[in-house]
Amino acid sequence: MYILEGNIGAGKSTFLRLIAEHLPEVAAVQEPVTNWQQTVYGQSLLTNFYEDPKRWAYTFELLTMICRVQAHLKERQQGQIKIAERSIYSGYYCFAHNSYAQGFMNDSEWQIYQQWFSMLIPHKCLPPRGFIYLRVSPEVAYERIRKRNRHAEKTLSFAYLKQIHRRHESFLIKKEGILPHLKKVPILTLDCNEDFEHTPANLHRLMHTIESFLHQTGSAMKPYQHKHPPHHSVAL
Repeated sequence: MYILEGNIGAGKSTFLRLIAEHLPEVAAVQEPVTNWQQTVYGQSLLTNFYEDPKRWAYTFELLTMICRVQAHLKERQQGQIKIAERSIYSGYYCFAHNSYAQGFMNDSEWQIYQQWFSMLIPHKCLPPRGFIYLRVSPEVAYERIRKRNRHAEKTLSFAYLKQIHRRHESFLIKKEGILPHLKKVPILTLDCNEDFEHTPANLHRLMHTIESFLHQTGSAMKPYQHKHPPHHSVAL
C-alpha cells in the first residue's frame, strides 16, 4: 500500500480520481472524510474544529486517528496495489503535532494521544511501501479551497494552511523527528502547483512518474497508456 499525502487543498481527492481513471491496476482509496466532515454524532466535527479548535482539537484528532487506523488495517489485508489518501502518520506528525504546538490540545490530551499512537505504530499499522507527496504552496492550496467552496472549510484560515504546509515539509522532505523505520520509506514528491486535472501534458507526466515510482518500489504494473493523448504534448 502507498500513501498519498499533502496539505488541505493540494488536490488529493482529484488526483486519486485521475489515478483510478488512468492507472486501472491501482486501487485509489479516498480518505473517509464523511466520518468527520458531515453531520455525524449529531454534529460536524470538522466544522466544529475549524470554528473552535481549542475545544474540539482532541476530539477531532482522536476520531481521525481511529478512522485512519481502521482504513489502514482494512486496505493492507488485500493484495492489490493501492494508493490511499492520507494516513495515521500525517495525522500525527502534521495535524496533531500542530494542534498541540498551537495550544489547541493541552498537555494531558497530547500525552493520551501520543500513547495511542505509540501503541498502534508500528505494532498494529505496518509502514507503507511508499509515500506520494503532492507538494503545493499554501497560496495555491488556499485558492483551490476557495474555489471548491465546501461548507466545512468556510472558516479555514490561510495561517492554518501555512502551519500545516510547514508540518508536511518537516515530515516528508526533512524527515525531522519521525520514527527511524519511517525514514526508510521511499517518498515521491510531486510539484502540483500547476493545474493537472485540465492540462493533459501535466497529467500524463504525473501518471508516468507515479508508474515509475511504483515499479521502482517493487510493484509490477502494465505500461501506462494515454487514454486521450494530446496532439501537442510537451513534457515539463
